[in-house]
Amino acid sequence: MSPEFMAPLMFASLILFLLIGYPVAFSLSAVGLLFAVIAIELGFMPAALLQALPQQVFDIMRNDTLLAIPFFTFMGLILERSGMAEDMLETIGQLFGRIRGGLAYAVIFVGALLAATTGVVAASVISMGLISLPIMMRYGYDARVASGVIAASGTLAQIVPPSLVLIVLADQLGTSVGDMYAGALVPGLTLVLLYVLYVFIVTVVRPNAAPALPPEARTLREDNGSSGTPSLLALLAVSIVAGVAYDQFHYAATDRPMDERIIVSALIGIAIAFGAAVVNRITKMGLLSRAAERVVFVMVPPLMLIFLVLGTIFLGVATPTEGGAMGAAGAIILAMIKGKLNLDLTRQAMNSTLKLTTFVVFILIGARVFRIAFIGVDGDAWVEHLFDSLPGGVVGFLVVVNILVFVLAFFLDFFEIAFIIVPLLAPIAAKLGIDLVWFGVMLGVNMQTSFMHPPFGFALFYLRSVAPKSIKTTDIYWGAIPFVIIQILMVALVISFPKLVTHALHGPAAESTQSTEEILQSLPQDTPEQTEGDGGAALMEGSGATLPAGAEPEPDPAAALLEEAGKSP
Repeated sequence: MSPEFMAPLMFASLILFLLIGYPVAFSLSAVGLLFAVIAIELGFMPAALLQALPQQVFDIMRNDTLLAIPFFTFMGLILERSGMAEDMLETIGQLFGRIRGGLAYAVIFVGALLAATTGVVAASVISMGLISLPIMMRYGYDARVASGVIAASGTLAQIVPPSLVLIVLADQLGTSVGDMYAGALVPGLTLVLLYVLYVFIVTVVRPNAAPALPPEARTLREDNGSSGTPSLLALLAVSIVAGVAYDQFHYAATDRPMDERIIVSALIGIAIAFGAAVVNRITKMGLLSRAAERVVFVMVPPLMLIFLVLGTIFLGVATPTEGGAMGAAGAIILAMIKGKLNLDLTRQAMNSTLKLTTFVVFILIGARVFRIAFIGVDGDAWVEHLFDSLPGGVVGFLVVVNILVFVLAFFLDFFEIAFIIVPLLAPIAAKLGIDLVWFGVMLGVNMQTSFMHPPFGFALFYLRSVAPKSIKTTDIYWGAIPFVIIQILMVALVISFPKLVTHALHGPAAESTQSTEEILQSLPQDTPEQTEGDGGAALMEGSGATLPAGAEPEPDPAAALLEEAGKSP
């Protein structure tokens, strides 16, 4: 067999195993080890390359970044059962209930808040499906509009920090999770606005598809029958003025980053609103309406949790892992305050967290096994050659990559795409001079569609599992299609306006992925026995080169290869 056929045959075998239905982690490991043995026997790959495998496994276990995954997962599962989603949906639904599409707007805003506090798609979709879908159907919403809004709003947890997919992408691309979060914030909020715009267009074109709540359903009123909205708007105005005044007084003569100023000023405004609501309730002065008081007491806990997680990360006070730990602790405190925390809830959350974390780690180990064998058979050079022949340069590369990820999302979930496809694309993106943080955010937005693709989108399955039998599966599928188109539009916006991502970065993203030639030049001296075979010679040439300055000497050439490629944390 010719060595140039090994890499494409290896990749095709992996896809075949996945389509047959074998578990992802075991498919990756089995294909990697099988082709490694074949390549070694045929002399295409040095046996010494497999010596990197034990060190790679230990490096995964030592990766502090991956600790954020169980923290954020546990936080989301606790919050899912704490009643926070129910309170927010009911309160915001009452606020917007008087306008057409009000319940849909409430679902979108609550979906964004849940995304910013839980980062778990399943928790958001199931919570909103159980609470909002029956109410929306009761008051005459079109089944396709209602199901599409709920499924799409739940998938905001994919791109709005603290998203699990952004953590995985940062790990695979060798970039900072904090930078990835900062870069994804504006695209995530833009996606929320596009969802709102779509609902508004639906209410204009088809008013009966998203009607307003009838008067008898609007229970959040004053004794005189008024809505109490003026009091809420006044409190909002006072809070904004207080935040802006603090910013001008405290930061007037400083050059602090804008994100720090916004976060601290918003925190001051929230504190003013909460203090006013507490004083109003204790003194019963009646300065605030019921609506204003209820909104404050319902919205402040999740907003404070968002600050505890994202605010501390963006301010540089905590790393993403530390922010996740504080978020998990905050979720426990919120559940305790609401009286929902018990041993059974904690046990369920811990079991689910353990399962998801183990799932991710095993896939990551399998991906490392596959990656070692793929490099050994010159797979990285094969992939690079495929994209080098594309017309259009960087634009052509981005178009093909997005089409590839979009199509693969029909069959693979985001973990599989992140662990299998992204490591193959990262070196080419770095060689083309593409900012890896921007590249990761773009892929994150694209991979969000994997939850919405009919007929295999997981968000659609989650919603189907809790939707009333009166809603057909085809209604859920058709309702998702407009939002898939919106997500594709968001990908185009990120490509057309890179500043949506890069404006939040204080410095250039670290590019820890090198080209094959740079890797080969940095390998240490090899012995003749280590460089036997055609594929091994290609990998191990470059003898006599030294490691980059400041790097620890690595006696194992295989481990050095992978470490220099940025595949070790």
